Amino acid sequence: MNQNTTFAPWADPNAKPLITFDNVTKRYGTFTAIEKMNLSIYPREFFALLGPSGCGKTTLMRMLGGFEEVSEGTITIDGQNMKGIPANKRAVNMMFQSYALFPHLTVADNLAFGLKRSDMPKSEIDGRVEEMLRLVQLQKFAKRKPHQLSGGQRQRVALARALAKAPKLLLLDEPLGALDKKLRQETQFELMDIQEKTGTTFVIVTHDQEEAMTMASRIAVMDHGNLIQVDTPDRVYEAPNSVYVADFIGDVNIIEGTVARLENDEAELSWAEGQPSIRALAGSGIDKGASAAFAIRPEKVAIATEDPTDRHNRVQGHVEDIAYLGNISTYYVRLENGTLIKAQTANNRRIARRNITWKDKVWLSWTDTAGIVLQR
Repeated sequence: MNQNTTFAPWADPNAKPLITFDNVTKRYGTFTAIEKMNLSIYPREFFALLGPSGCGKTTLMRMLGGFEEVSEGTITIDGQNMKGIPANKRAVNMMFQSYALFPHLTVADNLAFGLKRSDMPKSEIDGRVEEMLRLVQLQKFAKRKPHQLSGGQRQRVALARALAKAPKLLLLDEPLGALDKKLRQETQFELMDIQEKTGTTFVIVTHDQEEAMTMASRIAVMDHGNLIQVDTPDRVYEAPNSVYVADFIGDVNIIEGTVARLENDEAELSWAEGQPSIRALAGSGIDKGASAAFAIRPEKVAIATEDPTDRHNRVQGHVEDIAYLGNISTYYVRLENGTLIKAQTANNRRIARRNITWKDKVWLSWTDTAGIVLQR
């Protein structure tokens, strides 16, 4: 995360948002893409819109950029109502996945192109281009054409061009989608660094959870035109507000049952005949006797050959499969009632956990605060 612990304007009632969506709805004929959305995004945020294809995140971004009209409600940027204001009159720039660089122009000329058509004095343009080249560390490539650059370098040219006019807001539509995994991970940290240096508010659209978790100050998880949860990455991961969010972000075990007991912040889930109840944190909105689901991350589940008698939450099964991923191993354990639970361990030794293999009888256990009971 690029923001330090004191950066949390959303927690300050006196902080003024840069962007507000007030009951924003977007319809295409009879289809509603976005429904009565309320959202505030603050200056200097790196804000991620995350969700599956068709959830409305790109529509939301296009309305911000001025490429789509709002059907109902109001979008304001820096206190100004955006109704009727075209894309080229907004203090907003957009960086597309395709980068859309001019192939016949050099890197420097690509950066200068928009500046020459702005109200920036001609005497300042060369200096601004040089500043942008320094920002993305491409000074040596100023005279090259886009086809002479790698994918990562073209991505940085597109970013520099989008930032050249110093927009208050930069919209990034799946900006790292064309890069391979290793380069994508490196570029995530470059983007965070550049965002921090410029102080520009970034809003990124992505379907990549890891990307959002790495870069964003806050994440908006979307589904069918609605905001399901808007929170910091750690809260979205550790305290999802629904089964949908728990299932969408990262890897998770979901066990369905009935709330047998509810006391303060703790819940007890009755889930299978002959199995002990599960004790866990209580999510919001659950009631005693109601159907609910227990969500726990695989890395919070311990695996052992001996019965961990000091824990209430413990179940027995046999190892059905093992996925070795180098730094971690995931054990797929089938319980006696047929439930499959994943347990993950870090391979912090050269030859780790060789004592557990396929078909072995094992115990899985977790603490009372490792998972959360959520409303179905």
